[in-house]
Amino acid sequence: MEENPLYPELNQLFGVYLNQDCRYWGKTIAEIINCYKRDSSAENIKAMLDEIKKFKHEYTDNLDEAFKEAYGFDFNPELWGYTTSSFFDELKRLVQE
Repeated sequence: MEENPLYPELNQLFGVYLNQDCRYWGKTIAEIINCYKRDSSAENIKAMLDEIKKFKHEYTDNLDEAFKEAYGFDFNPELWGYTTSSFFDELKRLVQE
């Protein structure tokens, strides 16, 4: 799936921070998200939170499949011990800390 223009902040997060080279940003999701937070404006973070809500709403019936199609080449939440939904919840929690 090509980058979805409706989700530019999620595209940024998964294209830059949570991808195959994420070890450069940190060893844990929290460390990686801290780098994202450091580099992002409050407006970008709010936009990303809004995009998570929108993505979860748009793909309620097939969230895992939609996420895998959109970002699965770069990031698999299952490899980190999450489902797509629980990862989004953790992501929201970490950016709001």
